[in-house]
Amino acid sequence: MAGHSKWANIKHKKAKMDAQKGKIYTRFSKLIIVAVRQGGPDPNSNYRLKDIIEKAKQANMPNENIVRAIKRGSGELGGGDYEEIMYEGYGPGGVAILVDATTDNRNRTAGEMRHIFDKHGGNLGESGCVAWMFEKKGVILIEKKDDTDVDSIMMLAIDSGADDVEETDDSIEITTSVDNFEAVKNSLSENNIDIFSAEISFVPKSTISVGEPESEKLEKLLEALEEHDDVQNVYSNYEPA
Repeated sequence: MAGHSKWANIKHKKAKMDAQKGKIYTRFSKLIIVAVRQGGPDPNSNYRLKDIIEKAKQANMPNENIVRAIKRGSGELGGGDYEEIMYEGYGPGGVAILVDATTDNRNRTAGEMRHIFDKHGGNLGESGCVAWMFEKKGVILIEKKDDTDVDSIMMLAIDSGADDVEETDDSIEITTSVDNFEAVKNSLSENNIDIFSAEISFVPKSTISVGEPESEKLEKLLEALEEHDDVQNVYSNYEPA
């Protein structure tokens, strides 16, 4: 069930990306700027930058936007003084929430995060209050089609260093350590396996479900957080019923 929920969430996120190109391009620009400042402007030696550029191109971000963001990150152009911050809190029903944000004004973003949590029946907590409930993992999703050789993909993923492979009705979900993420992803690509989604994610160690009306409030909170301009990703231990 958890795998099915993740698959549905990823498909929903991709659909929203297609409908909000301008906002998505701005988010990718921020990620590129931060990645360049942390690891340099060369994608061949900066694997994080390479991965972000690949995702940006998949979202049809124009090449000139990518080049401009790289120049801002390397200091050739002004602007783009961004930093990454993880916000933690609780939603209705006691659901743990992590918010991955990139901002040029941490005080403004913190205030806005607190307002969103409060408005939707949650509360923003201190650093470390829920992070211990999650593990940082590589998550690779492959869409399951009629001709998909599930057994071969599972064996290839495990042989390449994956920690776990789960099959659902719609997808194959592969979980890896952060260190083995690139190796597993590259192995799948080299064997001509189409990857629907691949990212470093915060995976909950266990999930919880909540009843009405908490679930409705919670979903509105998660949606409001995801729509904020500074937010890159939202993670929770919520399991839809």
